[in-house]
Amino acid sequence: MRKLLVTGAIALASLATGAVAIAAGTTPHPPHRHWHFQGPFGTYDRAAAQRGYQVYSEVCAACHSMSLMAYRNLQELGLTEAQVKGLIKDIQVPDLNDDGAPIERPAKLSDRFKKPFPNEAAAAAANNGKAPPDLSVIVKAREGGADYIHALLTGYVPYEKLTPEQIKEFSVSKDDNFNTYFPGHKIAMAAPLADDRVTYTDGTKATLSQQASDVAEFLAWASEPHMEDRKRTGVRVILFLLALAGLMYAVKRTVWADKH
Repeated sequence: MRKLLVTGAIALASLATGAVAIAAGTTPHPPHRHWHFQGPFGTYDRAAAQRGYQVYSEVCAACHSMSLMAYRNLQELGLTEAQVKGLIKDIQVPDLNDDGAPIERPAKLSDRFKKPFPNEAAAAAANNGKAPPDLSVIVKAREGGADYIHALLTGYVPYEKLTPEQIKEFSVSKDDNFNTYFPGHKIAMAAPLADDRVTYTDGTKATLSQQASDVAEFLAWASEPHMEDRKRTGVRVILFLLALAGLMYAVKRTVWADKH
């Protein structure tokens, strides 16, 4: 009887494990990529992040806000004040004049990134009832981080390339956007990137994967702009603690030398 119970428990566990595997298998995990900012000594690739801002400003900013970022923050990517002013010279932001009337004026370094819509209701109305998410901390907010962002941007599959089984299983029509890495696979956002969607100012070839990688790098920096300072502080603390431990050990040996 006891053997039967054990066997039954193992069988139930196997079935449960199999069910989880099948459920998880419907949305593949994003492929892991090497990012310069990973690891205890990782730093942001500022050239890639600058290109990523270009992708954001020319493509993503039409729908997605970054309300926690100010234009002056771009100087932390290695850009000079003059370069940042050049990047935002054509941006007009809403404001009020001396009489309290709404106006638009040229953006200043102290301004937050311009929102594409005046409010969330307007954003939802322009996007089939659902407002696009703010991207300020999107890399920290999504499981998989930068890997997920890159996979999502490169994971679109045209309707013509879907198998009949995929079309049937996920009820995909020609008007739907199918994405391999989006939960449920049907995503409201059409594929935002394609080869040569932008023309990089530094001459880098703008393949789909390159653009997705660059904008993921930029969004990773935006999500945690002080990461490098935190890592440097951590290294200093560890070195200090190691030196302190060595000093304490030397003191201990000196104090207790005549006791042995």
